Amino acid sequence: MKRTILLLSLSAFLSMASFGQDYRTSLGLRAGLPYGVTVKHFLNKTNALEGVLASSWGGFVITGLYENEHWTGEYPGLNWFWGVGAHVGFWDAGRNPNVEENYVGSVIGADAILGLEYTFDEIPLNLSIDLLPTFNLIGYTGWGGINGAISVRYVF
Repeated sequence: MKRTILLLSLSAFLSMASFGQDYRTSLGLRAGLPYGVTVKHFLNKTNALEGVLASSWGGFVITGLYENEHWTGEYPGLNWFWGVGAHVGFWDAGRNPNVEENYVGSVIGADAILGLEYTFDEIPLNLSIDLLPTFNLIGYTGWGGINGAISVRYVF
């Protein structure tokens, strides 16, 4: 009996330690700043690439992110993640209420991301909420703000 309990405990521990996302790729919509289309693809259980094609301040921005996922431990399907990346785009700074200058042109910058995501078991759906601080390095330079959004993705 002791051997059975030990074997079951060890199996449960190993299955929790190797838990990760149950999907490989997801595609959906991002509602927030910036808003647009998002695709997320896992390289392995804990590392993913996310791309965002979005509209921002009268222009567009393409963002690429490298993300690291972590299981919350309590709720299957719920993960938190962090990551870094970069963006390139074109926008009108005069449409941004946080900017006093008028700049129309291209921007290139660095990004970070921190968020939570939940993947449903019953349906192929993934929900995500995140904070996306940005810093512009070329074009309109300086702090780009702490953006955030909710993403709804179809899981393939």
